[in-house]
Parts: sequence; C-alpha cells; structure tokens
Amino acid sequence: MRIAKQLLAEIVAHAQENPRVECCGVVAVLAGEDGAPKTAARVYRAENVHASALKFEIGPMELYRLNEEIEEEGWEIGAIYHSHVRSAPYPSQTDIGFAAGWPGLEWIIVGLAGDGEPEVRSYVIDGAQVSEIALEEMPS
Repeated sequence: MRIAKQLLAEIVAHAQENPRVECCGVVAVLAGEDGAPKTAARVYRAENVHASALKFEIGPMELYRLNEEIEEEGWEIGAIYHSHVRSAPYPSQTDIGFAAGWPGLEWIIVGLAGDGEPEVRSYVIDGAQVSEIALEEMPS
C-alpha cells in the first residue's frame, strides 16, 4: 500500500494514545486500482469494543457506518489497522481468524512492545497463509 507519511503517523499516534489497549480503525483507499499498489486516501479511527490488550473488534454498526462514509467518497476499505501492545507486529491467531471475513484486505499492525519507536508492518492474510506487504511511504 502506498500511504502518506501523515496518514501513517495518524495510525501510530492512535496506537500510542493508550498503549495498554489495542487501537483499531480502517484505511480508505482510492477505488479502481486493480493490480497496482493501493493508495491510502484517509484513516478512520474506530472503537475497540473489547477495550482489551489482547484483541480488538470494530462493532458491526460502526463498521457499517464507516464503510458507507468511505463509499460516499468514492473510496473503498483497503486495510484494517490495529496495535499489538505486548507483542511484535505480526498477526496473531485471533487476527488470522478475524481476517477470514475480510479476504483481500491488508492488515496494518503497530507493534508497541519494543523499547524504541513503534514498528509498523502490513500483511495480507489468506486462510492460514500470512504474507507481508510493503508499506510505501509517500510525502505528506
């Protein structure tokens, strides 16, 4: 995914606001870019209904509302993001199970477990197969 530095910074800032609870949200992308890396258009924060350090979930009504808003702009959901507060930014078994309902989406994970800067990684999850996808930072 191609993403402006400012949008990536928004995701990281969201993760750092409460480093004891996984944050979550979606990334809207420009529609109609089949075959090419998708370009992020906007980041939408969501509420983690579990308010947990171990898992996240966006409530179905909030997700519906976000999807409607994104489609009204002529965009589509290209990624779901969340943070890992106690582990590296690699999909957990819970993440892999959740991804089954969202084929083709990227999963951006912010890892907060290290002592340094947060680590951000993106993946495509197809069944049990996890493939890392490069995040191409663009100028803001």
